[in-house]
Amino acid sequence: MRIDLHTHSSASDGTDPPAEVMRRARERGVDVVALTDHDTVAGHAGARAALAAEPGPALVPGMELSCILDGRSLHLLAYLFDPAHPGLAEQVANIRGDRVRRARAMVDKLAALGAGVTWDRVAAIAGDGVVGRPHIARAMAAAGVISDPAEAFTAEWIGDGGRAYEDKYALDPAEAIALVGDAGGVSVLAHPGTSGYEVPDEVIGRLAAAGLAGVEVWHPEQPPAERSRARALADELGLIPTGGSDDHGALTGYRIGCETTPADSWERLAARVPGQTGGDPDLGGDPDPGWDTASRRRHPQG
Repeated sequence: MRIDLHTHSSASDGTDPPAEVMRRARERGVDVVALTDHDTVAGHAGARAALAAEPGPALVPGMELSCILDGRSLHLLAYLFDPAHPGLAEQVANIRGDRVRRARAMVDKLAALGAGVTWDRVAAIAGDGVVGRPHIARAMAAAGVISDPAEAFTAEWIGDGGRAYEDKYALDPAEAIALVGDAGGVSVLAHPGTSGYEVPDEVIGRLAAAGLAGVEVWHPEQPPAERSRARALADELGLIPTGGSDDHGALTGYRIGCETTPADSWERLAARVPGQTGGDPDLGGDPDPGWDTASRRRHPQG
């Protein structure tokens, strides 16, 4: 059983539509895939439509939530939640709205630096997706300011604290964990040992006490020492160790399925969802046909 619990589509900052993500997952022999676009569930419907037309991996409805702690970005992977939950939906809409403000501000700063990047170009690259820094980086590369989008994420340009960087609205992680839990879902801390997203052990301990269900151990950009640290901490705190490719299509070299989650970890994670004990990943939708709003439980056939 190959389970990839961290992928992105063009609904946020991946390069490929959800249908293409599902097709690539099928070709790579992935059995279960979570679509976890940044601050949106807009890609779930397209992924389900693609799977209805041509069977493929089981789909886990998910999202990667933008959080901030002590002035630093922190990402939270949320799974199997009710996307219509009022509190969660409102906060996610606030995050998406501020992403547009932030992107426009960074484009203005780049223009002042002579970078020659326009908002129209960034918006065209983002399309209907949630706009983010990767879209700006791609616009910079297209304009010839840099040779590769990765070069944008430095102090010279739009890296954290860089000359054209702009802060964004994001959630306190404990608040985000509570919102996801109220929406019937579970939360996993994303890549806590990768560059720029390092999370100290004591912080992970506090998040575990706040209801965090798991921690991402197997990630392509997480060094072996950090994987070992995350795994040991998961065991100590009773967190569920997970893994995923964090695939963004062409931006990350089409790496879906390169890192996976053990089947027993997925079963433990799904068992944390109210009314769900079997680990069946195909539980949600956009809207979610398996969700009973009145009882806050998922129908077995969902």
